[in-house]
Amino acid sequence: MESVISAIRSTIPISLFNRGLAGKIFEDVKSSGAKVVMKNNVAECVLLSPDEYARIMDELNDARLLSLASQRMAAYDPEKLISQAEMDRRLDITEDDLRGVGEAEFE
Repeated sequence: MESVISAIRSTIPISLFNRGLAGKIFEDVKSSGAKVVMKNNVAECVLLSPDEYARIMDELNDARLLSLASQRMAAYDPEKLISQAEMDRRLDITEDDLRGVGEAEFE
């Protein structure tokens, strides 16, 4: 029953925007979370605060990276690894080529 009440409280009719209540709606989103905007009794869009949107996008990106890493690890074969020296040799990269190149930053 609580989820039904929560769903009702998180929906707002689009007519409230037409009545000039956008400012109040935006404040409510900031203070109590996402709102589903209803138009003709159908969910039209979801309003989120910028911080919540950024949090969700970061979480989605992390999930995608984890999935990619998991796929790569499933195909990992230590017998196919080559050393940095071997890669440099294959690509014809010398110590002189690398001099003056800064360090790469990884997150």
